[in-house]
This record gives sequence, C-alpha cells and structure tokens, in this order.
Amino acid sequence: MEKEKIKVFDTLLSYIEIGEGEPLVILHGWGANIESIMPIVNCAPKKFKVYAYDAAGFGDSEEPKDALSTEDYERYLVEFLRLKNIDKATFIGHSFGGKTLSIFAAKHPERVNKLVLVDASGVIPKRTLKYYLKVYSFKFLRGIYTKLNFFKDREEVLKKFYEKFGSDDYQNSKGIMRKTFVKVVNEATTQYFDKIIAPTLLVWGENDDATPLYMAKVFESKIKDSGLVVLKGAGHFSYIDDYSTFSAIINSFLR
Repeated sequence: MEKEKIKVFDTLLSYIEIGEGEPLVILHGWGANIESIMPIVNCAPKKFKVYAYDAAGFGDSEEPKDALSTEDYERYLVEFLRLKNIDKATFIGHSFGGKTLSIFAAKHPERVNKLVLVDASGVIPKRTLKYYLKVYSFKFLRGIYTKLNFFKDREEVLKKFYEKFGSDDYQNSKGIMRKTFVKVVNEATTQYFDKIIAPTLLVWGENDDATPLYMAKVFESKIKDSGLVVLKGAGHFSYIDDYSTFSAIINSFLR
C-alpha cells in the first residue's frame, strides 16, 4: 500500500485511493490511521473506488496548526472531497470517523448514497454513579497532588498530573493534539442524527466498552432510515473481532 500526499487547507494529509468505480470514502477512528481500517478497505465490493486518509494529526499526516473540533474535521472531509472531485459517495466511518460522518451526512444529505457507522462516537456517555465516583476521586487526587507540590509552578504541576493520571487517549497525545482531544471528547453530535436521510447501516460490537451498545440504539432511534446489526462477542473494533460477519454484512448492504 503506497500512500500519496494532498494539501487540505494548511495541512498535508496522507491518503490512498484503490480500485475503479463509484467512490467509497472510509474514515478511521481517534488515534488511528489508514492501516487500522484496511480490513474495511479490503472487504469493500469491487464496484467501488476506495478513498481513505490519515486525519490531521494522525498516521502520516501533519498536525493541524490549531486545536480542531469535530466540526473542523468535518470541514477537512468536505475539502478533501472537493480536491478529489467527489460530488457524491458512499461513506463508512469507525468510532470518531463515524462521529465526523454524522455531521457531514446531516449537512450534505445530497452527497451521501449510503452511510455505514461502525462503533461510532457522538453520544455523550450516561452519567452513572460509577462515573461520578471516578470524577470526584480524580478531582480529589488532583487537589492532593497540587497541594503537595504547592511550591512549584501550578501549570507545570497540572500538566504532569494529567500526563500521569489522565485517560489513555490523553496520555497518548501531545501538544496541539492533546488540546484537540480535550476539545472533541465531550462534543455530542446527536443534534444531527434526525437530519440524516441516507440509508444507514449501524454495526456495533456487543461488548464495545468505548462506545457501548446503548449508544448505537440512540443512533438507531434518531436516524430515520437506519438498521442496527450487533456482532456477538465483539468489542470496539468489531470489524476486526468478527471480520467474516462484518464483511458479509457490508457486502450485502452496499450491493
């Protein structure tokens, strides 16, 4: 697989285009890249020309100059399509890629033939007792940590605290991408769901712990022409955990 480069706004993105036929655009999830969605690329029906790119700040693409929102990532998609002269296509998005597509499909319904959302984000998690205990424990620990280091620069102390105790996604990001993560992590896109009119396939892992199954049911209830397929025993990367079933479902829906 050989990646090409394309300048989208002020960011150099890596991308691939494979095959001939109708355009099919596939978006990867947060912290991922083209390589992570190659199983989806490989199972696409032969009638499609497949496009995929490393989103700004991921894979072999450049980091953006400023922190981006989910809406900004959607604008990158629009610009990529313009540069590649793609007026209308079928779209598949995993996780954060699905979140980005939920905005795009609502804003540009005339440009979407069919839509596939796989373990997509965009629904704010339920605030359970466990969640509040975790949050308050985190805040308590942060308070103790800063008091024990009261004689040091507060900004530097907090930076080290979050690097040590923050989420995996936070710890794995740095600089502008860490600011981007903080910006997008709590952005919901549920306000767009009822504006999506394209036939939509929802594919979810039964044991997805990143975007749990109840989130899929929010998508299904709000997107008018949608159907949900749950892959038994699969997790957040359901398309890898049960590849044979996923491939069969995708081929059936897209054909």
